[in-house]
Amino acid sequence: MASVDHDPLLLLRGSIASDSAIIPTTSADASSDSSTEVPLSQATHLLFTHPTRVAIPIDAPTRFVSNGSPVDLRSIYFAWLNHEVAIPEYNASATKLNEELGGAGAVHKFAFVERLELIAWLEGGSEESEYIKPLAGETGGASATGAASTAAASKAAPTVSARSGRGTLDPRLAQIYNGERRMGDRNSVLRGIKPTDFSHVRKLAQAFMSKKPGPTAITNNPALAINQKPARRPDPIILLSPSASSLLRMSNIRDFLENGKYTLPDHNASISVLHVSRMMKDIDPNRPMRFILVEGPEQFKPEYWNRVVAVFTTGQAWQFKNYRWSQPTDLFRHVLGIYVGWRGEQPPESVRSFGHRVLATSVDKVRDPAAAGAENRWRDREVVESIWKAIEGNMRSKGWRKDAAPTSI
Repeated sequence: MASVDHDPLLLLRGSIASDSAIIPTTSADASSDSSTEVPLSQATHLLFTHPTRVAIPIDAPTRFVSNGSPVDLRSIYFAWLNHEVAIPEYNASATKLNEELGGAGAVHKFAFVERLELIAWLEGGSEESEYIKPLAGETGGASATGAASTAAASKAAPTVSARSGRGTLDPRLAQIYNGERRMGDRNSVLRGIKPTDFSHVRKLAQAFMSKKPGPTAITNNPALAINQKPARRPDPIILLSPSASSLLRMSNIRDFLENGKYTLPDHNASISVLHVSRMMKDIDPNRPMRFILVEGPEQFKPEYWNRVVAVFTTGQAWQFKNYRWSQPTDLFRHVLGIYVGWRGEQPPESVRSFGHRVLATSVDKVRDPAAAGAENRWRDREVVESIWKAIEGNMRSKGWRKDAAPTSI
């Protein structure tokens, strides 16, 4: 595994945060200022200029793991270059790059959720991901902590350790830490200075291990369940209507749900995925929940449908053609429906026929887009709060908790 200073993922994330240049090149010499930028299909190295100039082989494996295999740096960087394009365009660009590479390599095409997790981590929106392995100094739990403490106590020279991959510890502070008396726990005090041979115990235990316990005996053991790391709660998903007549599109939905202000949509915008954060105090009062907003389920896996908490609709049945439940009556028995129309106008007959599981709301018309300020859109906040209240109530009824999502809806 690469060190902290030469970890490809940390170098890429730091360069993005500092808006520093990342140069695909054919030279491994990072000290030269005349490195020529070449197309990604011809590059052999990526030259990072922040915090120091370092060249990393473009096919170097990273800590991002997909289907049990580490993803190379070229695929990670290519996904970042195309993070704002829609998934079909991203897949087409990846296919074109693979053709240009020939047999020299291949770009990994990320799955829907993998791409979301990667982009969120690179942008700094999240500090952890189930697809990114921790650095070598961050794994091992209590046993590794005990072993590290014993090793540190035996060294007289001060050491500098990395913390969560965000930098190095101040040498003066490290010297103070090395002078402290190390407190042992049950994992560290049981470790002696010489190895002990317990092979005779194995012979004695063979008589008791003739019958191996079944898998149910392990999973139902409460003592083992205490030490298991809790699973990370997946992000809930909200589906928008791709109809051109919808008042809420990817271009204006974030400002509406986060700031309580309605603006006219930009139909020329090409946004495939958005993230919106919201405090759900009745579910998790300590941290905001992050919602994923998409217009269609084309990249869904079957289990993603258990994470869908709301569907914005205009009442047009073709919207549900590729849904898990293609009939509106079946869909809105499992998922909350939301309709947003103009104030003073009746919802379409199709929306009214969907029943009480569809929340029908309305906003004031935008008479003059140039003069539509926050002072005359105060009613929008009331509409947004009613929508979030309905979503939160539906999530609670479906089994959402602060540490887990429902396995079926």
